[in-house]
Amino acid sequence: MIFEQIATGGCQSYLLGCSDTHAAILIDPNQAQIDRYLGLAAKDGLRIRYVLDTHTHADHFSAARELGKTLGVPVVASKLSPAPYAGFRLDDGEILRVGNMRLRALHTPGHTRDSMCVMADDRIFTCDTLLIGATGRTDLPTGNPDALYDSLFNIVLKQAADLKVFPAHDYKGRGHSTIAAEIASNPRLQKRDRADFIAMMTELNLDAPTHLTEALRTNMSGGKTVAQLLADASAQIPFVSMTELAERVARNDLGLILLDVREKDAFTAGHIPGAQHLPRGQLELRVNKELPDPTRRILVACEFGQISTLAAATLRELGYVQAAALDGGMKAWRESGLPLSTL
Repeated sequence: MIFEQIATGGCQSYLLGCSDTHAAILIDPNQAQIDRYLGLAAKDGLRIRYVLDTHTHADHFSAARELGKTLGVPVVASKLSPAPYAGFRLDDGEILRVGNMRLRALHTPGHTRDSMCVMADDRIFTCDTLLIGATGRTDLPTGNPDALYDSLFNIVLKQAADLKVFPAHDYKGRGHSTIAAEIASNPRLQKRDRADFIAMMTELNLDAPTHLTEALRTNMSGGKTVAQLLADASAQIPFVSMTELAERVARNDLGLILLDVREKDAFTAGHIPGAQHLPRGQLELRVNKELPDPTRRILVACEFGQISTLAAATLRELGYVQAAALDGGMKAWRESGLPLSTL
């Protein structure tokens, strides 16, 4: 087996390749590491045939959908996964063949309803069901401590003692463990009575992941993250520097339409001299009246430089082919001591 473990903070991804055929599978890919995965596959001479998510992630953005589309390969998940882009669904005990490798799925709900561990040769990818020195939490959507107890004590921990454990998360820089080591030293597994285990999990009182709502929304639906929307918009439009705009303001000749898309109160409190106000929320409804000439050069500004990027991309989609965005926002403009108008 050709094997690569890729850490992104506490998130763990795994690239497994067949030594004979060089067919490969990528497990739990993170949106932030797409180029790295492709680079590793090329370095190892692998062709990724499948992309697999062990469960619906709540703390990071899965790259499964994008990689599946880019590579033209199936996205694999549990039969209970809500992700509409998962075209290959595994039931408990089913085997996925990748080259000459055999990967067996184990349905292990508890952390999430669709949690699935994957066994491959001498190792098990334990999702967030079993972590090194811990277990997955059960207080997030579809989590269930009673189900996690069964998944751990009646399924995962009954596997071979020397089986290597590779979890979907580890926050202490550890590569892997074994079933035997976890049985012996994992503090959560010392609660072998069902009621005691459930009580312990219920009382953990953990902080919610930073990107909980956005991660669940995108991973469950295949929708885009805010970062993806901004990246897509940025790829469609040019930008103008604050330095250039400040020079235009100084000579009292903008030479373009400067469109401030903030709300009215923010605009009134202080805007770049010569700016025209059109709130982003009203852009599509008022654009024909406010911007009658689609050939004019338009520069869009906002508070932080993000909404203006989306607005400029929208204008281009609407046919304003010379729309651009200010590289930065009004916050940076003010902090630079550049001129403001309240007229």
